[in-house]
Amino acid sequence: MKKRIGVLTYRGEKGFIEPGILRLMVREGEKMNLEVFLFSPQDVDLTARKIRGYTPTQTGWKSNWYAWPDIVIDRYRYYPVPKHAGYLPFRRQQLFRYANSRFANKFSVHRVLEQDPILRKWLPQTLEYSREALSLLLQEHRVVYVKPTNGTGGRSILRVVRTPDGFHLQGQTKQKKKISERIASLEVLHQRLQMWMKQEKQGNEQFFLQQGLELSLVPGRTVDARLLAQKDGTGTWKLTGMAIRLGAKRSSTSNLHSGGRAVPAARFLTEHFGYEMTRQIIGECKDLALHAVSRIEQHFGQMMEFGMDIGIDVKGNVWLIEMNPKPGRDIFRQLGQWRRYLEAVRRPLEYAAHLLQNDQQVSDEKHVCV
Repeated sequence: MKKRIGVLTYRGEKGFIEPGILRLMVREGEKMNLEVFLFSPQDVDLTARKIRGYTPTQTGWKSNWYAWPDIVIDRYRYYPVPKHAGYLPFRRQQLFRYANSRFANKFSVHRVLEQDPILRKWLPQTLEYSREALSLLLQEHRVVYVKPTNGTGGRSILRVVRTPDGFHLQGQTKQKKKISERIASLEVLHQRLQMWMKQEKQGNEQFFLQQGLELSLVPGRTVDARLLAQKDGTGTWKLTGMAIRLGAKRSSTSNLHSGGRAVPAARFLTEHFGYEMTRQIIGECKDLALHAVSRIEQHFGQMMEFGMDIGIDVKGNVWLIEMNPKPGRDIFRQLGQWRRYLEAVRRPLEYAAHLLQNDQQVSDEKHVCV
């Protein structure tokens, strides 16, 4: 009998927000002899204990009623806005067995990671926003970033650069409008940032400050690495792939959704650092990733994948910028690495199936003992 895997995600009036990956997950599940369907909180009928699930057709999606899933993969990308208001209460009910635990916002995650003496060396200085923290960081660093705790895709991030005549602001609004301003004094800067945060704030989210890094390996562009760590079909953490993100000209971030593009990691780094140093940098990125996921699981519980934004500065130093527990895979598709892209789609299904197989083995052992 096929194992049934539900994929929890957001479904709005316009459908699903990442249809390409979700379609592929369902179809790959079929090849693995799994019954995979998508659903949202509003699709669950608690009384009848059944779920309206969705699967792809050639032109769209079809829905059917499904029995309770054996396990659920949570792909719901939550933001503190009205349309997502039902997610957290729904998730807290623990109606299902989940393959991945709930996570926290970026600032809370940083607080957890900085308690680890090994990880601390890889973390940029990060403080909750205040006028005092702004003044402190700008005294110590030429560049400081202002970020929302729940941001993604480069939205609502400001880059503040200290200049001889004041400060230069560069960033992108939540409507993806680019801004560039010059400000003369710290006091005016603080006032402008307060206005920015009030304008950009979604729900009850807060903003934090983070040390800027010298990531301009290519003049005029922000450069960082995206590393995807996932559990495989044995429950072991594996590094599925790594690529360089090259930001658009005059952009404060490297995000692909903000005009950035993907570049093969080894080739790019070798051009800038040479073969031997590139080997060391990639090795350090892998060490950082495996240590970080271990620390996160100790604190938050069972996880299954993370997309990690890793800064590599002009001296070759490695920095962990942030971790995303529901990462995209488009960077591999953009590079034409289709086998790796497919592997990245399949691994959460393989891990979920592994958990169910372990359950079956434990059940069989108990039956034998009885």
